[in-house]
Amino acid sequence: DGYRNTNQVSDDYRYQDGNYEAPNDGYYRGGDEPAHEEDAQSDVTEGHDEDDEVYEGEYQGIPHPDDIKEKQKKRAPAMADEYRDRADLMAERMEDEEQLAHQYENIIEECGHGRFQWTLFFVLGLALMADGVEVFVVGFVLPSAEKDMCLSSSNKGMLGLIVYLGMMVGAVLLGGLADKLGRKQCLIISLAINAAFAFLSSFVQGYGFFLFCRLISGLGIGGTLPIVFAYFSEFLSREKRGEHLSWLCMFWMIGGIFASAMAWSIIPHYGWGFSMGTKYHFHSWRVFVLVCSLPCIASLVALKFMPESPRFLLEIGKHDEAWMILKQVHDTNMRAKGEPERVFTVSYIKTPKQVDEFIEIQSSTGTWYQRWLVRITTTLKQVWDNVLYCLTAQYRMNTLMLAVVWFTMALSYYGLIVWFPDMIRYLQDEAYESRVKIFDEEEVSHFTFNFTLENQIHRNGEYRNDKFIGMKFKEVKFEDSLFEDCYFEDVTSSETFFENCTIISTVFYNTDLYEHKFINCRLINSTFMKEKEGCHIDFEEDNDFLIYLVSFLGSLSVLPGNIISALLMDKIGRIKMIGGSMLISAVCCFFLFFGNSESAMIGWQCLFCGASIAAWNALDVITVELYPTDKRATAFGILNGLCKFGAILGNSIFSSFVGITKVVPILLASSALVGGGLLALRLPETREQVLM
Repeated sequence: DGYRNTNQVSDDYRYQDGNYEAPNDGYYRGGDEPAHEEDAQSDVTEGHDEDDEVYEGEYQGIPHPDDIKEKQKKRAPAMADEYRDRADLMAERMEDEEQLAHQYENIIEECGHGRFQWTLFFVLGLALMADGVEVFVVGFVLPSAEKDMCLSSSNKGMLGLIVYLGMMVGAVLLGGLADKLGRKQCLIISLAINAAFAFLSSFVQGYGFFLFCRLISGLGIGGTLPIVFAYFSEFLSREKRGEHLSWLCMFWMIGGIFASAMAWSIIPHYGWGFSMGTKYHFHSWRVFVLVCSLPCIASLVALKFMPESPRFLLEIGKHDEAWMILKQVHDTNMRAKGEPERVFTVSYIKTPKQVDEFIEIQSSTGTWYQRWLVRITTTLKQVWDNVLYCLTAQYRMNTLMLAVVWFTMALSYYGLIVWFPDMIRYLQDEAYESRVKIFDEEEVSHFTFNFTLENQIHRNGEYRNDKFIGMKFKEVKFEDSLFEDCYFEDVTSSETFFENCTIISTVFYNTDLYEHKFINCRLINSTFMKEKEGCHIDFEEDNDFLIYLVSFLGSLSVLPGNIISALLMDKIGRIKMIGGSMLISAVCCFFLFFGNSESAMIGWQCLFCGASIAAWNALDVITVELYPTDKRATAFGILNGLCKFGAILGNSIFSSFVGITKVVPILLASSALVGGGLLALRLPETREQVLM
């Protein structure tokens, strides 16, 4: 009844001989004039075409019946949807999505797999490579950055974890936005954030600002993984999807190799930089940070020439744009195959029913920040709704099982990846300490020390009228010794301490023998003049070459696993690949009990990385395939964010047992892998299904 006036107008008013005849229902219509004869028309209207004739009711505000019918047709579907139950609309949309999924699969098969997919493969590969580089950057620069920024052990630990924290937040946030704003747009945002703050972090001097830049840089790169796999999968047919997504994973390995090689070739050249006064220093490790941003920048530039995912465009009802992109894919591949005459035969593609439409705010509504606030809050609410959708009855069990598998895999893998270098460093320290030289009750007088003393312990010694000039103490300890009338000048030290010593009438000039290095000592008439400026923290002398070599070999060792997983992914299936890889990795963990040397630890690390990479690749593939297009990047982002949380826990737990016991890390990693692998076998197989 509320819409009776619009439905009734065309019946109430009948157009006759240039006038409207009102119905005889007793209501005043404002125009009961008799119809004029044809020969009595005004001379003013003579000669006018009937199509151009001005409708007289226009001046009275009465709509033309033809206009009413047009508006009625346009408003009818909207009115119908408004009064329909939301469950009915969602059911209709799901039916449309199922039809679209099968039609889209046929369209992708018609487009073929060729030049377009390979071009996109390398563009997205660079983005994935940037993600791999980001994981290694902080670990490589810490030995040099700790000296420049005077970082304590807790500062270094926070810097190592802050990147994973940023990646965790970025995966959930940017992955969710990719399902609302588009794959390409969000990937550009993600890469731009990472490139900008990675570049900025190479110039900042303070620890706090550097930490902030690496946090935001990690947030940006965290969004690449869920977006890249969702983006690329929507250009692949069912027969090609598992294999080519696995090939794409190789770029993460290439990123690790690139970072290791660049660190090896740049960081040791400490002079590759410049200084501005005494406060600003740009050393070689900062050059390395700059170079590591190149894959991200290259992908960002190349991505500008790539189209949006047509599957995403169809989900939001942009049929024509999606059709044009699919035609572009088809024509590009056909020209590359030498068949330019082949015509794209698709004329219409099914688009799902649009339920949640974003309402654009007019520019005249409120202030600019109010409009943006409404847009942002609306978009974030839609992202949150997508997150909750992944936990609805239809997807809850799959999401929970995948979450456990992702978490156990990350806890074991990232925990051991940190544990291996720490254990190698611990074995080196043990070997170094076993070579210590001990001097008891030595008496030295009127002697000049101008050479390095390293890895020594001096007990109950007496030093009188000795000079220590232009020398270095490295891992030297003096216990219960006497220094009388001695002179120290231009002395540097690391891990050097004086315990229970008596120091009489001794001068320290331009040294870094600070107060905390004298433990329970008696200083009588001794003078400290012009202490060295700078950081007062002793840093461990890391074997940088070994750190780079271990990371390089660990990254290279996944190559065979990548190749095998790519070739077998579509043959044996995703589930068997995950379960088998995780169980084999668990077996590799037990052999770590026999790793009592550096070479053995490096060998077991390579074996573990090579065995576990197949599970990572299969997890990426099955996560993409289990969720519909409008929830795909969101679900991947949630699970990848949980993965980064597992990485943070793994790093913290495993590193705390270095030098204490090997039993806990090995049993924890192996049991997590066995549990996750067995649970993965209960997931549904997806190699035969189309992308929903």
